[in-house]
Amino acid sequence: MNAAGNNTLGTTVPALDWTLTDCAVTITLNGTTVASYVFWAPDAQKESPRPYFYPLRTPDGSNVTVYRPHDHLWHKGVAWSLPHFGPDNFWGGPSYRRDKDYQWLPNNGRMDHLEILECAVSNGSFTFAHRLHWVTQGGDLVVGETRKFSVVPGEGAWTLIFDTSMDNVSGRDINIGSPTTEGRENAGYGGLFWRGPRSFTGGTIVGPGGATGEALRGTRAAWLAFIGQHDETEAVSTVLMVDDSGNAQHPPQWFARSEPFACMGPAPFFSEEVNFAAGATMRNRYAVVIADGGSEAERLAELAGAAVEALEQAAVPA
Repeated sequence: MNAAGNNTLGTTVPALDWTLTDCAVTITLNGTTVASYVFWAPDAQKESPRPYFYPLRTPDGSNVTVYRPHDHLWHKGVAWSLPHFGPDNFWGGPSYRRDKDYQWLPNNGRMDHLEILECAVSNGSFTFAHRLHWVTQGGDLVVGETRKFSVVPGEGAWTLIFDTSMDNVSGRDINIGSPTTEGRENAGYGGLFWRGPRSFTGGTIVGPGGATGEALRGTRAAWLAFIGQHDETEAVSTVLMVDDSGNAQHPPQWFARSEPFACMGPAPFFSEEVNFAAGATMRNRYAVVIADGGSEAERLAELAGAAVEALEQAAVPA
């Protein structure tokens, strides 16, 4: 466990603490548990076991994620998931095949945690990094990944910086796509994917310039936001995701829904397959802002701007 304290001038510095177990790290901000990252997931093979963030909470403690919803058991908070990784599925559930719809196939791979590289609070942020192996259901090693994330406190919000660097160690080229590249219209999900709580169903999807609604699915933008309301407390929260300008497919197409459930994610392989060459490295970086309260256009622009700054600062070597 570690923490940030107060500075000598008496200005309050957000207190970040963390607790590490053999399978997860949990981060608190000013006494509120805002994030838990399960880096070793003992899930069923059909759910493509992989690391995930759950729960993610606003600074005031509102949970903006859901875990194993009955309609899609493989949806878990926020996770890096790829449904069409060549013939393999690192998303979970059935695989979509052209002219055959969804099928349960023996192709659900897993992401295995290998070792922790970093776990510390420094310069007011918490950072965790680890190494993983991607292994197909048949037992073939296809990817070596180094993954890093940071929790960056803000005013009425905090930002999750997610950074993944994947090495193709399979010995062959791999085409990465989506159900849309396989023939399902406007269903190009895959990548960093957020699934919201049940009460967010019917919430508001908002993009740059004030555009709203599910018509934003499949469009390109540097960021996208979702505003939803919670049961019991009636509190409103905002989730905003930003695609880093250095990502190869920037700005990405977005997969987002408010019906029949809330979900969102920048989908770098939405409508065109991307060749991941043997021996190549693929890096993608994102920011996810978790904020208390609803957000009008001005606040969304401010949150997105702060997230971009956080991405830029995280990219500078220490």
